[in-house]
Amino acid sequence: MKDVVKYVTSYHGYSERRACRLTRQYRSTQRKPSTRDPRLALRQRMNEIARTRVRYGYRRIHIMLKREGWEVGRNLVYRVYREEGLVLRGKRPKRRKMPVHRQVRCNPKHSNEAWSLDFVADQLSNGQKFRALTVLDVFSREALAIQVGQRLRGEHVVEVLNRLVRRRGAPKYLFTDNGAEFTGHLVDLWAYHHGTRIDFSRPGKPTDNAHIETFNGSLRDECLNVHWFSSIEEAQALIEAWRREYNESRPHMALGNMTPREYVLKTGSSLGPTGLLETEN
Repeated sequence: MKDVVKYVTSYHGYSERRACRLTRQYRSTQRKPSTRDPRLALRQRMNEIARTRVRYGYRRIHIMLKREGWEVGRNLVYRVYREEGLVLRGKRPKRRKMPVHRQVRCNPKHSNEAWSLDFVADQLSNGQKFRALTVLDVFSREALAIQVGQRLRGEHVVEVLNRLVRRRGAPKYLFTDNGAEFTGHLVDLWAYHHGTRIDFSRPGKPTDNAHIETFNGSLRDECLNVHWFSSIEEAQALIEAWRREYNESRPHMALGNMTPREYVLKTGSSLGPTGLLETEN
């Protein structure tokens, strides 16, 4: 209310007495110094989190603060979040769609049962383009691998899959789109050899592979768009660092606000052939 009175006096030229009368504010209250804690340290930390994790709303920021030892409630975080102008852009209204009956995809019950694959494109500071192959565990939301290269083809997909199989064993399902890298003979032979079924998305229906599309959106917003890569090697190093942070630090609402690594350890369902927790190096 004090800010309203200040606005009326500054923009309309009213006296403080008249402004208080119009807004029904006591003059004694208007003149009394505020004793509210500005919480400058909290505001600074929230701004730091929001700058580095641009897709985080106040709920995830609150979880991160609690992990760091801040004794703050969610309502306080929400108020400061709005005061600092950190509110994310509202979601777009959903379009009405006609119901389409489609065979239900595999609903994995444990890790390493279904992997989702896709490609993301970007460019270096000199304009040179590169691609990144992303591999996600559908159940645990673990980012299993992100392979960066200029020209990634079917043989590179098989190479990454073989590297993961040596550590974790083969999945039962692969979810991919209809890109040439996934529909070629090499990936088909690999799937046949390992007894893996490839489930392709319908043309023009990226929501059929929604998990990897969401992951790629986070990768672009939180890593690709905030770094200016000078070489393929630098891109690989920074993207790999982001992948590890994603697995070990990022809370997921679908996982009960746990990180993928915490969820895997809790469920104990991502043990590789050696009986130990496996991940990509």
